[in-house]
Amino acid sequence: MKKWLSFLFAIALMTLVLAACGGDEESSQESGEETSGETEGSDSESSGDVTTITFAAQSDDTPATKAAIEEFNNSQDQYKVEWTQMTNDSAQMHDQLLTSLSSEAGEYDVLSLDVVWAGEFAGAGYLEPIDMMMDDAGLKIDDFNAGSMKSGNYKGKQYTLPYFPDVGLLFFRSDIVSDEDAEKLISGDYTYEELGEMAERYASENDISNGFVYQSKQYEGLTVNANEFTNQFEDVESGLQTMYDFTTADWTPDDILNYAEGEASTAFENGNAVFERNWPYIYGRLKNPEESGATVDVENVEAAPLPNGGSVGGWLLGINANSDVKEGAWEFIQFLAGPDGQKILSTEGSYLPGYNPLLEDQEVLDSNELLNMEGFQNALQSTIARPVSADYSEISNEIQVAVHKYLSSGEGLDNAVQTIEDATSEEE
Repeated sequence: MKKWLSFLFAIALMTLVLAACGGDEESSQESGEETSGETEGSDSESSGDVTTITFAAQSDDTPATKAAIEEFNNSQDQYKVEWTQMTNDSAQMHDQLLTSLSSEAGEYDVLSLDVVWAGEFAGAGYLEPIDMMMDDAGLKIDDFNAGSMKSGNYKGKQYTLPYFPDVGLLFFRSDIVSDEDAEKLISGDYTYEELGEMAERYASENDISNGFVYQSKQYEGLTVNANEFTNQFEDVESGLQTMYDFTTADWTPDDILNYAEGEASTAFENGNAVFERNWPYIYGRLKNPEESGATVDVENVEAAPLPNGGSVGGWLLGINANSDVKEGAWEFIQFLAGPDGQKILSTEGSYLPGYNPLLEDQEVLDSNELLNMEGFQNALQSTIARPVSADYSEISNEIQVAVHKYLSSGEGLDNAVQTIEDATSEEE
């Protein structure tokens, strides 16, 4: 009997143990389902978390870039832009970006690019085309600065939108130039030959050393000026001949072939030139004579388009082709290059707007005196691009050497033309 009771007790005990084990397994399964649910929920939360967009751009001594980024971050809850401040040394920044991009790294999502880098980076496959993104967003190329857009168009594909443009300008002494000639200059409806005639006449009549000063030293500035004289290298022979005529004219400095931006600026600011080709920053120097030493009254200076349009400078916005967050990168670029972002950059930092409708916005106009000049407005509408190429540095160097050699001697025009045409047709 005792053995039987012991047997029954053992059976009952085993039943309890099995039940307990079964309960543990079920509990474990339920726990597993809950854990799985939490993981999915966590994944869902993760996908709903703010996505970080890294913006690689040069530092900014105005509050504009910071303010634009903050405005974008506050405008939605899906993306957050973090600004990686690069050096303001253009060459160093180029190399730093190139090192990252060539390793196929996605550490930078949105890139600030000098206008002459776009072709190089696009040709190497480092930039994401944005044509379809623009179409989907209903963005029109004509809404943006023409030269900037062309600078970011490589082999028929658009890779960039304008960050902030710069443009070559003609500055002239409004207290010397007649109203009739001033009107012609401001309209942009004149030729380099007519500019030369004005330079000769006004320099002679006013006993001023130089009629027209510009950049003719063998460096990037010479490529820029040659681009303008030759109408984007469309009329190379005629443009180079005109440059040579200017080089040897009595109203041009004897050492014009050594002139960069600084030399041209100094001559004009000190009253030693009637006309000057330079960039918009010159106007700021004229407004601050205590710092620049300028003797010419800024009230007597007007800006106008160059005859064939001014070469565009400045910076562009592109998407890293290896970015893991291209959709967010595009959202930020749309904002920064669009009306809201460009207005902040213009009003907070006095940057030139790359979004054309803002050229009629009163707040933007009030933020920059140049924008209130009809001639400057016309210049912004007639910007031209330098050659867009994956090998731009080499092409620019070939142009500089060929042009400077011809201008120095007046010989070898045909060779210079052939060299330039060969160089600029490589990417066509």
